[in-house]
Amino acid sequence: MLIPSWVRHYRRGLLAGDLTAGLVSAMLLVPQGMAYAALAGLPPHLGLYASLLPLVAYAWLGSSAVLSVGPVAVIALMTASALGAVAAPGSPEYIAAAALLALLSGLSLLLFGLLRLGAMAHLLSHPVISGFTTGAAILILIGQLRPLLGLTMPSASGVAMLSDVVRNLDDIHLLTAAVGLSTLALLLLSRHWLAAGLHRLGIPEAASAVIARLTPMVLVLGSIGLVHVAGWADQGLAVTGELPAGLPPLMLPWPEPGLVAVLLLPALVIGLIGFVESVAVASSMARARGERMSADAELRGLGAANIAAAVSGAFPVAGGFSRTAVHAEAGANTALAGLICALVIALVLAFATGLFTLLPSTVLAATIIAAVLPLVDFRRFASTWRYDRADATAMACTAAGVVAFGVEVGVALGVALSLASLVWRSSRPHIAVVGQVPGTEHFRNVLRHQVVTRPGLLMLRVDENLFFGNAEAVLHRVEKICTGQTGLRDLVLVMSSVSHVDTTALEALEALHDKLGRRGVALHFAEVKGPVLDRLAGTALIARLSGRVFLSNWEAFSALPEPRQ
Repeated sequence: MLIPSWVRHYRRGLLAGDLTAGLVSAMLLVPQGMAYAALAGLPPHLGLYASLLPLVAYAWLGSSAVLSVGPVAVIALMTASALGAVAAPGSPEYIAAAALLALLSGLSLLLFGLLRLGAMAHLLSHPVISGFTTGAAILILIGQLRPLLGLTMPSASGVAMLSDVVRNLDDIHLLTAAVGLSTLALLLLSRHWLAAGLHRLGIPEAASAVIARLTPMVLVLGSIGLVHVAGWADQGLAVTGELPAGLPPLMLPWPEPGLVAVLLLPALVIGLIGFVESVAVASSMARARGERMSADAELRGLGAANIAAAVSGAFPVAGGFSRTAVHAEAGANTALAGLICALVIALVLAFATGLFTLLPSTVLAATIIAAVLPLVDFRRFASTWRYDRADATAMACTAAGVVAFGVEVGVALGVALSLASLVWRSSRPHIAVVGQVPGTEHFRNVLRHQVVTRPGLLMLRVDENLFFGNAEAVLHRVEKICTGQTGLRDLVLVMSSVSHVDTTALEALEALHDKLGRRGVALHFAEVKGPVLDRLAGTALIARLSGRVFLSNWEAFSALPEPRQ
């Protein structure tokens, strides 16, 4: 662990790709980092701090060769949401709380990684993640309208902010709006058409894509030049102002008990969301490149990255999708590309912060809007609705909850709805009457196939684990099916889909056994899985079972006698 595997196996032929990717990624990370710091309610230079040491820490402990760790829009929004009740945005107390939030999130992720809890990546369903991302993106878009248009109204959130923007349209600062909307239009045009246009001019497709992705940095530098030449800062155009020069001062945030108590839950939520999103990006890249990705290593890598952000005085970080895509397209081969990117950021902090003094705030807002627009995914909702309306409902309610009530409430609502849907489905398991497919030893649903059944014998397949949530429903359904059978002598419960029987379900099966016995019906089991049979072996149910436990459906069908004529 002390020496990453990519260092031990590094080859000289990988250096060119890593060098190019590191330089290109830094050009994208500078404007995005500053923009996302502003989104989090922090000074822009903290976005550069969050883009330095976290890259180094992740390169040491992470498992992905191309994941670009640093500030991301959704985590920045969650940071602002968590700190809003703690202090005023931009104040020293707010900045200190942001670093503490990163520390708590990092320590939590690092601990989970050491405990090998990488399976947490699957705690949130894809519809809930998509709904959360869509809702957060909408919230970000609404929040950036104020700096984009130069409105000076008090800040709000969600629907209240949108309503305030509409009511204050007469107060738009025309120069600010013109610069911001022009920048946004150019960003969107470059995303959709620049790469294709460059490719038609003969530039290789991969190079065209990388050049198009660097448009934000070009527009940032261009806007700074225009502000300097035209004197727009004197005409009311808001700019970032002086940025501290030099590398970040390193210190560990002081964990005040009262503040820790307030920030611990938001830190856990931020860590989980950042981890899930980062793993999704890293795993998709690993599959495309034929590489392996370890969820446990990602927990440790992201934990170390967030601790490094805290030591830098910055805010929580995660893996960014758009930057990772650029990282891969630019030729990244190993985590060295991330270290080269960090080196470039360090050089910017040491020698070039003065360059960004005249950067218009509206350009940062346009950069954020262009970055999060693809996260608003209504097509995903439509396809999910066609396939599974329960998942689509969870997705829609998560998005609506984030917009209407905030990030934490939206996530909690989505998770609650997903769990409720899971419990609801499990509590109403599918139970099928099965029969023999003629000429084979296969047994299928009598409603879907032409099968052979036998008078006096009923074979029921239960397609769900048996637990307290569905035990009574299964018992009631089986009894109802048995009641409709005339001359029933043997009931075979097919357990091929049952992987667990809890105590409540065992008691329900014992009750079913006794009720059937009073009717003169023998209860049998077939295709019981080994672990389930091991648990049932020592129970009273098996000890006094009126029937038998069969290895297969065919064995039960063949062994049980036909009724006498």
